[in-house]
Amino acid sequence: MTLTVDEGRRLVKVVRENKVVLQTGTQQRSDRNFRLACELVRNEKIGKLKEIIVWLPAGLHGGPFAPTPVPKGLNWDFWQGQSPAADFMKERCHTTFRYWLDYAGGTTTDWGAHHNDIAFWATGAKGPASVEGKVLIQPIPGGYTAFSEYEVLFTYANGVKHFLKTTKDDSIYGGVINENGQRNGIKFIGTDGWIWVRRGFIEASNDDLITTPLPANAQRLPVSSDHMGNFIECARSRRDPICDVETGHRSATECHLANIALRLGRKLDWDAEREQFTGEGAAEANRMLVREMRKPYSYEMVRG
Repeated sequence: MTLTVDEGRRLVKVVRENKVVLQTGTQQRSDRNFRLACELVRNEKIGKLKEIIVWLPAGLHGGPFAPTPVPKGLNWDFWQGQSPAADFMKERCHTTFRYWLDYAGGTTTDWGAHHNDIAFWATGAKGPASVEGKVLIQPIPGGYTAFSEYEVLFTYANGVKHFLKTTKDDSIYGGVINENGQRNGIKFIGTDGWIWVRRGFIEASNDDLITTPLPANAQRLPVSSDHMGNFIECARSRRDPICDVETGHRSATECHLANIALRLGRKLDWDAEREQFTGEGAAEANRMLVREMRKPYSYEMVRG
């Protein structure tokens, strides 16, 4: 939803001040399987939650790339917006823009925004207590700048560990393999079992977990079966949609924290209430919660 944590804070503030209805496009909250997985976790049907493993596809790892003429009809300066000015190359634009830190955050902020959002939904947490990361393959100089393969560990105040992984072979956790030999989805591991969920698929250590209805007094989550429809309904009723602005901001923040930890190569403590790093290395990390904006494409432009 945002490029920085600072952008998210500002967006939450302006949406609430202007009573705007905003639906974040993390449409997995409108999917029955993801909602069921989160309700099972919240109701401790797998016992006490111990680990969450989020598998993401590896990003692109390529370069160096050579500048090329700007295509006719593309305002390259405007397209780059607040980002530092750079020569045009087709790899910076279109679908591969997401593999440049100037414009996105690689698969960490792409698929990660969807799956980390579900991890939040299952835990109800505002954020982790710490984050640490390991880059498995360094970017090629002159090529894509977002990390293509990595491992990140978030640890929550209650001790739950939340892993973010792009590794292709990790049979200890099992799960469905995609066409690229990678896992893509979320596994919740508790003291009494596990649940594996991805788009169009859910399974558990015990089939009864999936098929047995929850009791009438079970903790339930909001229901939406149509993400766009939910937004339209809320635009009419003025209620919050299933993935409102705070939800989108918190989910994006987790992804930004991962990239900051990967870039700095160290463990960092995070205060989720104040939305600030604390302890050793905090000063440098907090500077990365915001970035300099190239004028005229700064906040002043938005204010008119």
